[in-house]
Amino acid sequence: MHCNQASGTQAPGAHSKEEKAMNHKNQGAVKQFLNIRGMRGALTAFAGLIIIYIAFGAINPTVFSGQNVTNLFRSMSKYLIIGIGQSYVLITGNIDLSIGSVVGMSAMISATLMTHGVHPMAAILITLICCLAIGVINGILVGKFQLPPFIATLGTMFVARGVAYMVNGNRNTDAISSGIGKEAADKFQAFFYYGKTAGVFNTFWIALVLFIAFFFLLSKTRTGRHIYAIGSNVEAAKLSGVSVVATVTKTYLVSAFCSFVVGLILCGQANMGNMEAGNMYEMYAVAAGVIGGISPLGGTGILLGTFAGAAVWQTLENGLNMIGVQVGIQRLVIGIIVVFAVLLDVVLRKGMLIRKRPMAEKRS
Repeated sequence: MHCNQASGTQAPGAHSKEEKAMNHKNQGAVKQFLNIRGMRGALTAFAGLIIIYIAFGAINPTVFSGQNVTNLFRSMSKYLIIGIGQSYVLITGNIDLSIGSVVGMSAMISATLMTHGVHPMAAILITLICCLAIGVINGILVGKFQLPPFIATLGTMFVARGVAYMVNGNRNTDAISSGIGKEAADKFQAFFYYGKTAGVFNTFWIALVLFIAFFFLLSKTRTGRHIYAIGSNVEAAKLSGVSVVATVTKTYLVSAFCSFVVGLILCGQANMGNMEAGNMYEMYAVAAGVIGGISPLGGTGILLGTFAGAAVWQTLENGLNMIGVQVGIQRLVIGIIVVFAVLLDVVLRKGMLIRKRPMAEKRS
């Protein structure tokens, strides 16, 4: 009888040991998730987004309306796309100041060609080649000739903007429908800006497809690993066999491609090319990345953070506008947030270095 009872019962504390082991395992999984490069910054940005959105909604319930939400998705898409391009470059420890000008160049070249009767697909292809050429030049100047990225891309910024001005004789284009006809122009505009799929503007779907594609490239491929390696320590990356020139050029090509897409979106939105299209977009791209935890010092951040950063940027702009705040104050608020995000990144990095030094000294 005693033996049966003994065999039918567990030793005292068995359940608690199993529970402790399970809790430890769960805590390890959570810790591992949070330790993903840039994940903490991304989650912080998402938390900020929720707080900001609820706060604006409490002040003006129209913020929660379906129409405003769909418009918000469409508006943030432009910031998300250029943010993706800038984030690739920032992770390598570089910057791309030519983004806004390449956006303008894309809008002007595509619109000019279409006003002259060139088929939209041909116009898009020619525009893509021109934009990618700027990306290649940036990559060679920064990667091969090791020019400071600020100076190199400042130069190409003026070059691209110059092309945007010259391509149509220093004036904005006529309506693209004047060259390709109303039906073709309507299709172009519907695809890039005014059309909807499943109740959501196509602009957002374009941004989402690009986000998924470039998220996979950055997080799951060898190219992505090389991008992080260069941003963390370029000399160590070289010793590991990473081609710095090729990898840096790839990041600038991604940036140029994203700028090209946004240029087409702006062309579709306005039904014409504007020489000043994309003005200041390079700064918006930096803001989207930095707010989402992409480090301007390189080596840290994920595109999930860029998504959150673009959403925070546009939600702030949209919310402040809906409650009647002046544009100047809107820019001031967003500027303060960007500075705070960069300052936080610098402080956290210094803290990590301070913690690592005592550990290294103990080992030695």
